[in-house]
Amino acid sequence: MARPARRLFVQASGREAARLADVLRRETVGGVLLALAAFVAMAWINSPWGDAYIDLRDTTLGPAALNLDLTLARWAADGLLAIFFFVAGLELKRELVDGDLRDPARAALPVAAAIGGMVVPAALYLVINAVGDGDLSGWAIPAATDIAFVLAVLAIVATNLPPALRTFLLTLAVVDDVLAITIIALFYTDALQPWALIAALAPLIAFGALVQRGVRSWWLLLPLAAATWLLVHESGVHATVAGVLLAFAVPVRRNPRAGRPGGDAGLAEHFEHRLRPLSAGVAVPIFALLCAGVAVDGPAGLVDALRDPVALGIVAGLVVGKTIGIMGSTALVARFTHAQLDENLTWWDVLGLSLLGGVGFTVSLLIGELAFAAGSERDEQVKIAIFVGSMLAIALATVVLRARDRAYRRARGASLRG
Repeated sequence: MARPARRLFVQASGREAARLADVLRRETVGGVLLALAAFVAMAWINSPWGDAYIDLRDTTLGPAALNLDLTLARWAADGLLAIFFFVAGLELKRELVDGDLRDPARAALPVAAAIGGMVVPAALYLVINAVGDGDLSGWAIPAATDIAFVLAVLAIVATNLPPALRTFLLTLAVVDDVLAITIIALFYTDALQPWALIAALAPLIAFGALVQRGVRSWWLLLPLAAATWLLVHESGVHATVAGVLLAFAVPVRRNPRAGRPGGDAGLAEHFEHRLRPLSAGVAVPIFALLCAGVAVDGPAGLVDALRDPVALGIVAGLVVGKTIGIMGSTALVARFTHAQLDENLTWWDVLGLSLLGGVGFTVSLLIGELAFAAGSERDEQVKIAIFVGSMLAIALATVVLRARDRAYRRARGASLRG
């Protein structure tokens, strides 16, 4: 009797795990978990138990011989976010091979929006800090858009918007993330170790060879992925770059010689399906919990922090720079090229999307930690500014997108009545 009961228990546990994974794949759930983790971090560090939060964040683990004696916050930023960027890289490659980015005419507008949405906020930050005698090294902080957060907000505040808007935003955010990682690799690498970067090619090529043949055995792929991550980390380039490199090695379409049935679907979709719950439900929330906590000395402390040119540059970059950059670059490309906005969208939709692009959370926090010493006064100001700028962007985007959502709902209702 014990064996059948154990089998039923295992089956029930498997069903519950599968159901939980399905829930974590929903963009709204990932965004809510991210916001909740950030709220807990802020509440914890500003509570009477704030010292416990700092002790946890600064706890060091890992072998020093491999330069892996890192704090928990660094493990979250270097290790867990590599999973996030692996999933983002898979999504981008699928868009390049089988999605909107495959068609240059359709890809032109969101790609231009992503580029403009990075250049203008960075330029605005540099101007404010040059005039205010601030620190120019944080120029890339307001350039990033948080893909998990913006898609979650879009799914929550607007349910009647055309699918083309989500596709535009998804393409913009994924391109934005990859450009941000490129910026990290090029501009926030202190001491490059070329030998480690060259050595990383060996496990990366081996990983690519296996996945191209359709191999999906974790006991073969995980050690190669870990070795690639370790060597990229040792090279001085931020270790999350390894996640994107590994993702780009995964095939989108099935290799006919792999001997697996199932149409043209390759391992990119399979890995994305499996790892998205881990990314959205574990990696990103833990990163937010360990890296988003900042002590604020009441309203007066908040105001003082936002007077700093760095904080002002970040808030202005996220709220004003992102809107001008995304909206302006999209309009310019549509005006002077053959690229056209999707017929189901209006420029009011693009305005709402542009405002929402100012939600720079995960990657902005990461760049902030690289630009300024973790735990320093400037680092604390950066976190406050990212929170304030992102919340303002969400509030303004919500006003526009809710109005557009009502308009589309009325139009759909009128169409059904007619």
